[in-house]
Order: sequence, then structure tokens, then C-alpha cells
Amino acid sequence: MNESGVTLEALEGRSAGGYRAVSKSETVTYPQTMQAAFPDKERVVETKAKLVEAGVKYVMSCWIDIMGQPKTKPVPIGEFEAICYGKGPQFAVHSVSMVPELGPADSDQIPIPDLDSLVICPWDRTCAWVFADLFWEDKPYNLCPRSALKRQVTQAAEAGYWPMAGVEPEFITLRYVDGQPVKAFDNDPILPGGGLPKRQAWGYDSEASIDSMGFLGRLIDILGELDWGLKDVVAEGAYSQFELDFGYTHVLEMADRLTFLRVLLKEVAKSQGMFVTFMPKPTLGDWRSGAHINFSLQSFDERKNLFHDEAAEGGWDQNVFYALGGLLRHGGALTAITCSTVNSYKGLVPKVPGFEGGVYTWAPTHMTYGANNRSAMLRMPMNRFCIENRATDMCMNAYLSLAMTTGAAVKGIKEKLDPGPSIDKDLYKMTEADFDAAGIQRLPRTLGEAIEIFDKDELAKEVLGEVMHNSFSLYKHDEWERYSVYISQWEVEEYLRFF
Repeated sequence: MNESGVTLEALEGRSAGGYRAVSKSETVTYPQTMQAAFPDKERVVETKAKLVEAGVKYVMSCWIDIMGQPKTKPVPIGEFEAICYGKGPQFAVHSVSMVPELGPADSDQIPIPDLDSLVICPWDRTCAWVFADLFWEDKPYNLCPRSALKRQVTQAAEAGYWPMAGVEPEFITLRYVDGQPVKAFDNDPILPGGGLPKRQAWGYDSEASIDSMGFLGRLIDILGELDWGLKDVVAEGAYSQFELDFGYTHVLEMADRLTFLRVLLKEVAKSQGMFVTFMPKPTLGDWRSGAHINFSLQSFDERKNLFHDEAAEGGWDQNVFYALGGLLRHGGALTAITCSTVNSYKGLVPKVPGFEGGVYTWAPTHMTYGANNRSAMLRMPMNRFCIENRATDMCMNAYLSLAMTTGAAVKGIKEKLDPGPSIDKDLYKMTEADFDAAGIQRLPRTLGEAIEIFDKDELAKEVLGEVMHNSFSLYKHDEWERYSVYISQWEVEEYLRFF
């Protein structure tokens, strides 16, 4: 690999379109030095001119913290050249994230923008947004999640693979009434006894969709202009819950899209007096908000889907089963990243009492795979040749999640890991004896359990790097320990007078 890293070719037929200020160069690189990450001078000049012509006054060059949140310092458009060449704002990342290996006497980190990710913000067209990679003392910063994903992309390219992903984001919209959060699209009056009248299930409901079009219509318009290949929007199972279905793309762009989408959804909701939560389970009766990852590998040279073979039974190539083997081998550690909060595990259960719209959750409960089996962690869908990971949610760091997914799938193919037989039964109805006989492991039941698996997983250490692996572990152990000593209202009601 040369100093500028492996350059990956363009996806055919992809359009820049919409709010993008410039056509994308359609490359992904993993620069080894900060200078190697600098964009071409001619491109910088051209891009700035187009931004000025579009009315942009401010630029937000955003790096990603260990929890997947974008961080920035807005700068005037006149400073565009400076931020492109590392002369703009610097950051003491270690002062705002749990990255204890650096202290107040250490050098700051410098973000270098990736102009392929540049967009004009649809909620305020005077602002441009660009994702950046962090450098420290002239090298890629070892706590930059975006760089970790680029590293996996590079290694996949060297092995002959081009990783692709689609994500199915779900979220709940709320508003405040008398200081209390309530569902934004739930207008039924409370009955005298304090309950609600019996209602149709929210999922797919036409009236619910019509009532929500002021919000959804704005999202449809924006996502259409962003040219993300929006397919539809869905009224999901929980009241005021929605899902967006849009096109798949290369894993780095998908991580950028999901991170930008979380900001975009919040801004659109705020403009209409609401807010959006990505918390997987805000209340007991809510359907869990997931973010299923649909992952596939293409051949690097031909861009052919390596999971599809027209001559094979069912159309599935043997590569998909090896990739499944890799994902299952590291399923617990992967889940610690894709289901990264205490609350995440409240949704990975088969049944919930008082559930809106039914009893069964349709959430995954065990680390296995099946043909269109939605109760399994990994599903082989009926209508596309990919692996759908259902043990994910919108709180995940998209970069680390897709980096770990890529690393595990590629390892599975390289080592020809056997995933075992497909489990095409309803896992909710199987007994513990059935699971033992089939050699099926349960998904981690808590964040504490998941992070202990993550700590021991050698691939997770390789994908994240030792320093980031340690920092993520420390952060999540702290979160679990703080939760474990908290006395909940449930405990008070359950035990205070009983014993």
C-alpha cells in the first residue's frame, strides 16, 4: 500500500445530485499521513466557488466521537481552504470523550475534511456540512471511528472485496406537553379512567400515515433531493414510530448517511415543534426502534454481488455462508457495538406484556441465521441477496458497526467458517433443550454481558485498534456499572412493601 492508501473505484450509476455542492470523486482512501489526506488544490478552489455561488456562508467540518456523534466548530466560508489543509480548528478530543490515554499537555487533533461527503444542509442552506477524519501528530488518530472503517475498507479491497450496506432506520417522534414527553402523533383523548380507547394498530395504518404527512412529506422531499434512493416511509409498530427505506451504497457513505440522517431528523422535527428519539425502547409498550444492517460484498474488480449465484440453490453463493460464519463467530462482540446502550437489550426479547399492537416483538433473540427468519439475529431475506443483521439500533456508532461487520464477514470468507445449518423455525417457540441440541447461543441479555464478550474478542481489538477498543470498553463498563446501582421505580413498587 502506498502512502495515500488504496483508492477504490466509483460505483457505477451513482449520482451526486440534490444538495451536494460538487460531484463526488467516488474514491475511498486511507491516508497514512495528514498531508496525504489533503484534497487536491484545484478541487478545493472549485468547491469553494460553488459553495459561495450557492449562498453558503458557514462550514461545519465534523469529526466522529467514540459514541458515533458528530462534533464540529462552525467556520466562515472564507476559512474553507484553511480547514482543507489542517489550518482550521483543532480539537482536544480527549477532553470531551472517554479517551484517557491523552491528557491536557498532549497535542490536539486536527480534522481533515473528506470532500466526497460534502452537502449543503437542507434545514439551512447557508451552512455546508462535511465529514472529516482526525489526525494526531501527522498520523491517523487511533480514536477516529471513521478512520477505523476506512482501514477495514482498505483491507477488504486488498483482499478483493467491496463492502456494501443498507440500513433501515427507525425512530419515534415526540413533543412536550406540560413539560412531559408525549407521542407527537397520538391525538386520542384520555378516558375518564385514565386509559385510551381501543385503537387500530399504528403499523402501516393509513390514517396515521395521513396525519403524519406534514412531517413525513418534508422528509420525503429532502431525502429525494439528497438522492439517497428513498423507497418509502413506514408507520411502524409503536405509536408515532417511523421507518425510512432508502438505497444501499458503499459502507463508508452509508455510515455518513446514517450519521447525517440523525441530525437531519432532529432538525426537521424541531422545525415542527417536535423532537425525535433514537432510544430503542422509551416505554414498556413501545415497539423497539431498530436499524437493521443489510450487508453484502461485491468483487472489487467487477462489482458483482458475491452473495448471489444464479446457478446455486436459492440463488445464494457459498460466500454468503462463510460470511455468516464470520458474523456468528463474532456475534456477541458485534452486538456490543450495534446495540450499545443499556436500553438496547430491553428490546431483544420475544414477548412484552402490554405491547401496543400484539404480544410478540419480532426482535431477534439468538445468534443464528435463517431464511427470512425475523426471530434470528441474521436473516437471509426473500427479496435481496444480502445478510440482514437485526440485532442493531439507532444508538450505534455506524462507523464501528460497519467496520466490525466488514471485518467479520471478510474473515469468515477467508477462513471458510461454517455457520451451521439454517434455523427456519420460530425461535420464540423453541425450548432451551432445542437450543442446546442445535448449538444455538442466545444474544447477550444485557450491555454488561455484551461488553464482557467484546473485551475478549480478538477481531474487535484488531478492527477498532487496541486504544479505541480499550476506550469503548471503559465507557461501556462505566455505563453498565452506573445503571447497575440505580434504584428504579419498578424496584420500589416491587419490593418496598412486599418484603
